[in-house]
Amino acid sequence: MKRPFILASLLFLVLGVVTGCQNKNVDYRQAAADPEFLHQSVRELTDIIMHDIFSPPVASRIYAYTQLAAYEVLVHDYPAYKSLAGQLNGYKGIPQPAADAVYCFPLASLSAYLTVGRNLIFSTDMLDAYEEQLFAKYRKMGVPEDVFTRSVRYGQLAAKSIMAYAAEDGYKQTRGFRHTVSQEPGRWVPTPPAYMDAVEPFWFKVRPFVLDSCSQFAPAKPSVYSTDKNSDFYKEVMQVYETTNNMTDEQRQIASFWDCNPFVMHTTGHVMYATKKITPGGHWMGIAGIASRKVAADMMQTMEAYTRVAISLADGFISCWDEKYRSDRVRPETAINMLVDENWVPLLQTPPFPEYPSGHSVISNAAAVVLTDLYGPSFQYEDSTELAYGLPVRSFSSFEQAAEEAALSRLYGGIHFMPAIVNGSEEGKQVGAHIVSNLKTRN
Repeated sequence: MKRPFILASLLFLVLGVVTGCQNKNVDYRQAAADPEFLHQSVRELTDIIMHDIFSPPVASRIYAYTQLAAYEVLVHDYPAYKSLAGQLNGYKGIPQPAADAVYCFPLASLSAYLTVGRNLIFSTDMLDAYEEQLFAKYRKMGVPEDVFTRSVRYGQLAAKSIMAYAAEDGYKQTRGFRHTVSQEPGRWVPTPPAYMDAVEPFWFKVRPFVLDSCSQFAPAKPSVYSTDKNSDFYKEVMQVYETTNNMTDEQRQIASFWDCNPFVMHTTGHVMYATKKITPGGHWMGIAGIASRKVAADMMQTMEAYTRVAISLADGFISCWDEKYRSDRVRPETAINMLVDENWVPLLQTPPFPEYPSGHSVISNAAAVVLTDLYGPSFQYEDSTELAYGLPVRSFSSFEQAAEEAALSRLYGGIHFMPAIVNGSEEGKQVGAHIVSNLKTRN
């Protein structure tokens, strides 16, 4: 008499287990696509880039390839979005996942991100430790072991393909070359306190992602160097000198907020030491994250923002560096010390590369155009990117306003003449507009 009851109980138990597994699968799929995992991964990479002291151009390259790898994998989970294959110079795409297999694409995406990152940084142990913690969270949320393993391996396969693409961009061929310092007046020379060699003099040879060439949006030529007090150049020199000698507290705060010098040297007596800061690209990647969080963007929308910004930064630096070493412009510190005041020192430490155009002006405006296209022209936000480095939060009414402030900060810092700021800003806007017009992430 009890057998039917026992059979019914067993059937109920089996159905319960099956249903529980199905619910668990639904839960893990939803949990796996939490954009916070991507935010945390970008933050971790930014910290390592700062720790390893990568120059701003090299940092932008790291951001671009890691984001490309992650984007190309995650897009398989979102039919409304499209691959960048055929849209980026020389890029043909990644291997496709098996059609009859189950993947956790958010996990595979982050696997690709971290694997590419590991190939482009020095402190791989830091990324290894982070990856271990991240993967433990995915296991804890209930990703089946076969799906977990398959997803991680697919991410690694995609990363291998992206690294093969990166190997063809000319970066390796630019290693080891130094800039020859010219003795001609008005040309760039190393600046105190470290008198470092010029950074990445052959960066213009690196393949751009979307631009047709490094010189596609070359800015107007800078003013002709002159010691004549009535010349345009001398007036530009005096503008920097007078501005920095009469700054308000607000202007000083703006200069410090946008400093983003990855390697600042300090001297105390006979002792010299350095402090590390986030790169300009890292700051704008942070802004992309802040904007995505504010609108509660899902993982794919967040990935789209990070990826488009990263590519705009990479192409912005290639465009900017092309003109920097063509014009080979003297820095305000050198010109003012020679022509006006030998004891004058800029508020910010002069970066080790030619003056024209302003890198901040180019890349900030390029990123701002891309973010405006995604989130609108009147996007208000609180920029807390520099909070971790001891600087207060600043409020902005738009990305454009932030880019304008970032550009002008270089005058307040005493490290750029106004034409480098104005023309650099225009160059950056053109780079950003070209990316918006030519890089399509949605079907």
